[in-house]
Order: sequence, then structure tokens, then C-alpha cells
Amino acid sequence: MNRQTKRLLQRQGQVEADGSPALRRPPPPKARPREQRTTPMQFLREVRVELLKVNWPSGEEVRRYSAVVLFAVVVLVLFIFLLDYLFGHAISFLFRT
Repeated sequence: MNRQTKRLLQRQGQVEADGSPALRRPPPPKARPREQRTTPMQFLREVRVELLKVNWPSGEEVRRYSAVVLFAVVVLVLFIFLLDYLFGHAISFLFRT
């Protein structure tokens, strides 16, 4: 048995420090008492309370952020299209016979 396995078994309580089998078994883990479940109505009330705490963006902020994202997507699409076009022509030029 290597050193790592011995240490692991000692932590689990299966062997003693000298490597001999442990005579006592570790106590089983104690079960936690079950928590009371909430009703669906209580859950919806708590969700509503939490959503009231959210700092929602204004309509103007949503429009501005959407425009920025749309612009970024268009720029990236054009960039990828340009790279694809250039690489396509370069490859066809290299393999022309």
C-alpha cells in the first residue's frame, strides 16, 4: 500500500497509524432533519418580493444597450465575412493548376 492510499484510509478511519486495520467503525453521518417545504403560493410571493428588489434598466438604457450589441454583431459578421472571402480566394489561388 503506498503512502497516499494509507493516508486516505487513515482519514476515512479504515486503518490505524501503523497500517493495521481499524477495529472500530466510524459512526454513520447524522441525517439532517427535513426542512419544511413552502407552498406554491408562498414561493410566488417570495419571487415577487425578490423581483421588486431588482434594479431594472430603463427603456432608454435597453434601447441603447440593444443598439450597441446589434452594432457589435454586424461588425463581427462583416469581419468574419471579409476573412472568409480573403482566405477563400487565397486558397483557390494557391491550388490553381
